[in-house]
Amino acid sequence: MAVTGLLFVGFVVVHLFGNLKVFAGADAFDHYAAWLREVGYPLLPKQSVLWALRIVLGLSVLAHIGAAVTLWWRARKARGRHRRRLGGAESQLAGFMLPGGLVIALFILFHLSDLTIGGPGASASFRHPDPNVHAYANLVASFSRPLVACFYSASMLLLAAHIFHGWRTLLQDFGATGARLRRVWVILGGLIALAVVAGNASIPLLVLAGVIS
Repeated sequence: MAVTGLLFVGFVVVHLFGNLKVFAGADAFDHYAAWLREVGYPLLPKQSVLWALRIVLGLSVLAHIGAAVTLWWRARKARGRHRRRLGGAESQLAGFMLPGGLVIALFILFHLSDLTIGGPGASASFRHPDPNVHAYANLVASFSRPLVACFYSASMLLLAAHIFHGWRTLLQDFGATGARLRRVWVILGGLIALAVVAGNASIPLLVLAGVIS
């Protein structure tokens, strides 16, 4: 759970930096998308690094969900028939991690279909990246739909909450219990969660408002 979660957070942070290139305009964003498809070329075939990252991320997400379900089932069995629901915001957030994680997994599938594959849920004007990259145009076309833009932003809020809670438990999972280290770690997790919301969640809303077009 901890290892796959850390990999996923790392990917989200790197992906955030790439997404922020949308504020530099269409050329910068399309150039970044083209670079992702060609990184490692000609030493490696085109898109090989990109597909390797997708495979590692996909396996990590599946392993993370599997670990979550396993831990949830073990905890349920350990509590037995007479289960008592704990109070407090932290306990409520912890109880929401599994269903929230499943929603995030569904978001990832929709995100790939919407902006990468051009499958179900993609905008009617979706343009495939071969032979030219149209990442910026596809993004604007997709987020110009109010329901999709709101879904993306809401998913980022959910992802930020998931990251913040999971980040707080990582040190415990790895056996680090120092009070000072935990305080710094929690602050860092909060900053990452805020960056995800401020960066990723703002893009669909700005497209919807016509600021990014």
